[in-house]
Amino acid sequence: MTDLTMTRERPNDTSIARRAMIDSQLRTSGVNEEYVLARMIAVLREDFLPQDKAPLAYIDRAVSLGDAGHLASPLFYGKLLLEAQPAKDDRVLVVEGGTGYLAELLRPLVAELATVSAAEAAGMTGEGNYTLIVIDGAIEQLPEGLAAQLAENGRIVSGLVLRQVTRLAAGRKVLGQVALQPVEDIGIPVLHAFDAPKRWTFA
Repeated sequence: MTDLTMTRERPNDTSIARRAMIDSQLRTSGVNEEYVLARMIAVLREDFLPQDKAPLAYIDRAVSLGDAGHLASPLFYGKLLLEAQPAKDDRVLVVEGGTGYLAELLRPLVAELATVSAAEAAGMTGEGNYTLIVIDGAIEQLPEGLAAQLAENGRIVSGLVLRQVTRLAAGRKVLGQVALQPVEDIGIPVLHAFDAPKRWTFA
């Protein structure tokens, strides 16, 4: 079991904010697995934000970085890690939200890890052999090229936009097909690179 006790911290540290994140945002929402809590207390969210946004690192909602992306809420990352259940033999593809935070959470928990931007992922072609894909944001549709990156029986965990509501969702590749199923409603930044084509309507 991983010891989550804080030791001596550097000046101007955020140990109190990180402990509050664990106790008041994650544990109270059912995120209690030690591997999730250990990673989220070890990886400093402020290190993945511009200096002027660093004071917002531990608020209970996403921090927007404009065109550069976002740092989603602690609860989203906690629930995503819990749903993904990364294993030591997993080959993981991370679709980035712009900060690199999610990849750093996952890196020590898996065998291999690669990252792509949302724009790169939305335009992927060919096949891959990843056992796990995690997406740092909510998508309207899962492109065939990205689904093709999963090995048979591979898992995918993402945010999903359904009827303008964002939900955590998960799926598995079975007989070459991948379908995302909603897990629970949660606030998640939307990755517009995955927007579905707009349909014309007539009055």
